Amino acid sequence: MRVKRYVVNALPEAVSMIRMDLGKDAVILDTKEIKVGGFMGMFRKKRMEVIAAVETGASKQGELPQRKPSPEVNAVVEQILQTAQRSGAAAAVMEPPQPQPEPTISDKRMEREQFIINEIRDLREYMVKLSRHQSELHTLSEPMIALKERLFEQELDEEWSDKLIEALRESEQSAERVYDRTEVWNESKRILVEWIRPYSNAEISREARVVHFVGPTGVGKTTTIAKLAAEQTIKRGRNVGFITSDTYRIAAVDQLRTYANILNVPLEVVFSPMDLPKAYKALSERDLILMDTAGRNFRSELHVSEVISLLQSSEPNETVLVLSLTGKTTDMAIIAERFSKFGIQKVLFTKLDETTVYGAIMNLVLKYGLYPTHLASGQNVPDDIERFKAGSYVDLLLGDAEHE
Repeated sequence: MRVKRYVVNALPEAVSMIRMDLGKDAVILDTKEIKVGGFMGMFRKKRMEVIAAVETGASKQGELPQRKPSPEVNAVVEQILQTAQRSGAAAAVMEPPQPQPEPTISDKRMEREQFIINEIRDLREYMVKLSRHQSELHTLSEPMIALKERLFEQELDEEWSDKLIEALRESEQSAERVYDRTEVWNESKRILVEWIRPYSNAEISREARVVHFVGPTGVGKTTTIAKLAAEQTIKRGRNVGFITSDTYRIAAVDQLRTYANILNVPLEVVFSPMDLPKAYKALSERDLILMDTAGRNFRSELHVSEVISLLQSSEPNETVLVLSLTGKTTDMAIIAERFSKFGIQKVLFTKLDETTVYGAIMNLVLKYGLYPTHLASGQNVPDDIERFKAGSYVDLLLGDAEHE
């Protein structure tokens, strides 16, 4: 077997290199993010490390028919799509008549190829959306075009953008005139606030004694829990306790323990659902228990099920999904869909200060019926968190009418 390592900016870049070096029968064994360069450990840049291999003596597959180029996608994306199609088709016809000597390679091939295809599909959808978006602009007035551009930059789903434009046109017809830019923005704010108002003013239930926090790695669950604990302890005078099941990362336990010591809050660590009764008993005198869970790749339903198994309590409880606004909109949608299947309806968004794109909130709220409770920003405990307010959020989404 021939194995080769690649360090690239993004995964699609590695696909063409692997195919050129190792041929179409190559498989991707592993991918991970690494940091390279820099000076004395500083200013290092993020790169993607890709490990690929090809079995020596592998039989060559017949040439597959060329995919007909789409006029909506540029040539570069089309070339990547054709590569993915060949790779996927090759994997489909390679049904061995007997067990493979290295089944783990086959498993990893399927997993990695699926990952690549999903990434390329996201890219293709973006390019198609961009093409359609450009073709529609010539039918709109200048203020409408400016609004459409703003919503596109904010990654608001086309469904809601089109619906808003249609509502604005109906409003103009009723007024029997064409709105200027300021009027378009004001009317848009009124309509969007009306859409999102049924989901605003949500809060963490005051009847819940146990509140679980779930979400992907790196979204800031632990810091958010500390902010909410400080709010409950300092402002409401409640006795709070912590539980953490995030034993995958020792640093996460240490971080929560540091906050617990500062706030004079007891902390219990659990390793499995069997440890929960003991933890609840140790915190029996606490008014409110906030539980931190491990961040995982929640695009996987298996990982979602593992976390859900920890959310069992005979006490009044609820679960809050924590998402970072710096995440990809498509990834957040998948995660929201996974958890909504288990009845989780409340969501808390973090890292507001690290982005200028806010459309994901509207997308998730309207598509999955999620109720945003808070917006968090920064690391200051307990200051950098506030209740979600529809009007303030729409102001962020739309920006100033004259922002351009």
